[in-house]
Amino acid sequence: MSNRSAVRPYVLAALFVALGFSIFTATRPTHEFPSNAPGKEVIVLVSDGETGSSIGMDLARLGVIKESSTFLTLANRDRRAVGISPGSHRISTHMTSTQALDQLLDRKRFTHLVNILEGSTFSDVLKIVSKDPNIVGVKARSLKSVKPPLNNVGNSLEGQLFPASYSFAQGTSLSQAVQSMLDKFSTQIATTDLAKGYLKYTPYQVLTIASMVQIEGDPTDYEKVAGVIYNRLRIGMALQLNSTVQYAAGLRGQIGLSAAATKIDSRYNTYKYTGLPPTPISNPGIPAIRAALHPAVHDYLYFITVKPHDTRFTKDYTQFENWVTEYNKNRAAGLFK
Repeated sequence: MSNRSAVRPYVLAALFVALGFSIFTATRPTHEFPSNAPGKEVIVLVSDGETGSSIGMDLARLGVIKESSTFLTLANRDRRAVGISPGSHRISTHMTSTQALDQLLDRKRFTHLVNILEGSTFSDVLKIVSKDPNIVGVKARSLKSVKPPLNNVGNSLEGQLFPASYSFAQGTSLSQAVQSMLDKFSTQIATTDLAKGYLKYTPYQVLTIASMVQIEGDPTDYEKVAGVIYNRLRIGMALQLNSTVQYAAGLRGQIGLSAAATKIDSRYNTYKYTGLPPTPISNPGIPAIRAALHPAVHDYLYFITVKPHDTRFTKDYTQFENWVTEYNKNRAAGLFK
């Protein structure tokens, strides 16, 4: 056997590798940027209801991806794409479509994120939204045509602006922003039995109870607090909740309540008037709503938070008074600061 014939298999192998590499480089997709070399960041504005093809064209125009068609193809097959929220997104340039989608879904990349907290009020929401530069026409009267999901006498939106994080596209009107919160409320309560109400109470009345539960109790006590409220309503006893008076008097966030405040003439003064206040007093989260729908069964009529994360329940008024004394001592000692 000659030396030439002995090395021929290695030559063929080398040729195969070389040809293989040539074929790979010739057919490698060129419609995507490299995945390991992201560029500078840009702001991508996504409008409410914007289509995948439109988003893809914006991404390509801004240099985020190489071709819009690649993003549309991805959006059609990746179900996560329906979760892209409207608003301003801080996105890197020179990425693959998959990387672009990942960043569009990353809530940390919103440039103007509006956080509506559980327990916030309608007034709180207006103040927060008014600070978002993407919102225009921030005037309460522009909301007159907005209808709440749950009908009520005054068409109040209180309690139905669902607490969550929102990002709005530039030029969003106040009514559009609020409508998105109402739509979120409708979507979220569909996961509960709120539409059925509870016992003799309508869905709106249950929501009103949930709004008080949200303010009055720790999450671990929500069901117990709801039980106390229903027990008092059942026997016609005044609710006597500080939170409703604070709502009416603009004293929200304060720990105590003066004797004078309990005498103000307001339907929200549950020391003076029996029954429920006319509207919710906050925007409750789903846990508080579920507690109002599934209250703990007990005979308690009184509860008090003696110190942070120590809420006690009883049916004995004398016991309750003893706890009030303990609460006052703890408050004076600064435990509630």
